[in-house]
Amino acid sequence: MLGTYGEIVPYAECVGQPVAVPLSAVRYHSCMLALFLMAAAIAPPGVVIDHEPAAARRYIGSPSIVVLQDGSYVASHDFFGPASNENVSGVTRVFRSTDRGRSWQRAADLTDQFWSNLFVHRGALYLMGTSCQYGRIVIRRSRDGGRTWSGPSFLTAGPHYHTAPVPVVLYKHRVWRAFEYHPQGPWGFFQALVLSAPEKADLLDARSWTMAPRLPFPADAPQGKHWLEGNAVVGPRGKLLDILRVDNVEEIALVRVEWGGLHFEGMADFPGGAKKFTIRYDRKSRLYWALSNPAPKAKNPASVRNTLALVSSPDLRHWQVRRIVLTHPDSRHHAFQYVDWQFDGRDIVAVSRTAFDDEEGGAHSFHDANFLTFHRIERFRESGSGPQP
Repeated sequence: MLGTYGEIVPYAECVGQPVAVPLSAVRYHSCMLALFLMAAAIAPPGVVIDHEPAAARRYIGSPSIVVLQDGSYVASHDFFGPASNENVSGVTRVFRSTDRGRSWQRAADLTDQFWSNLFVHRGALYLMGTSCQYGRIVIRRSRDGGRTWSGPSFLTAGPHYHTAPVPVVLYKHRVWRAFEYHPQGPWGFFQALVLSAPEKADLLDARSWTMAPRLPFPADAPQGKHWLEGNAVVGPRGKLLDILRVDNVEEIALVRVEWGGLHFEGMADFPGGAKKFTIRYDRKSRLYWALSNPAPKAKNPASVRNTLALVSSPDLRHWQVRRIVLTHPDSRHHAFQYVDWQFDGRDIVAVSRTAFDDEEGGAHSFHDANFLTFHRIERFRESGSGPQP
């Protein structure tokens, strides 16, 4: 560390090698202080909710967050990777915060729950996704803010369903959520679909839900080969849309949802469209907002997730970057991805599947995240009309 005159003072007995830490003409020869400063230097941005080192060979995925009526937050994530049980029975972990995200307490670990999102409906908290990787569609309910949960209610008899933490919306007195169906075979070729149920129905009863006919990626689409991780969004003209990520293209696909099925409407430029995003509408600003990972100059944009941006649109077709929220110069082992978020007054609160440095050598890769982190974007509506440092 730095001594009184800035010389490097080795402390190999503490951490194994000399490290220079700027302490501005203050002489400290304490191993504890040195270790504290090192930990602070490598900690990821935001508040760490959960951490799983790369050596565990199970990685943090599917971040989700909701704000309850009493002001408390509930967040969740699942585990994927070779040491997880993702192919048989997914595991989702739930956390609570009662101090606006400054600290978090683990509340529950749930099996048969994967690729899931939290949402609140008629005073109850729900978690909806699949039972495992490409498993059955499943939902469960909590009536005490995420502390205890019902067992899994399976909404489909068979497997092969895909999703991520995506929005649940009310539209024409029904609850709507997007999924995809993945045929057996190589990755890709996802078929878009949407489920809906009457808003007053028992959402744990499979008979309450109706599935729209599935739609494959259109052969005449101008770009891309696959779509996935669709968002159910009510468009500016009052039509329900399924807006999907397009594999390895910085664009989104817009699909109109009707009772008779889904209809491809076209594609639009979207900063970060090659990666998962969440779109929500803000009545006060009259804009649609999203958090995404733009990579406009990348050869393979789906693999570049080291910058998180706040973007907005008045019509879901014309998007602009409003603020750079997080960034890191390295894209191979650092990422702020699959971010789910909610409005919280004048702020946005978000959770990220974060790949970042830790005391055990960092993330396995940008994709295989080792942290679930919480972030607050203050006064989001005051963001400028272009990128900000």
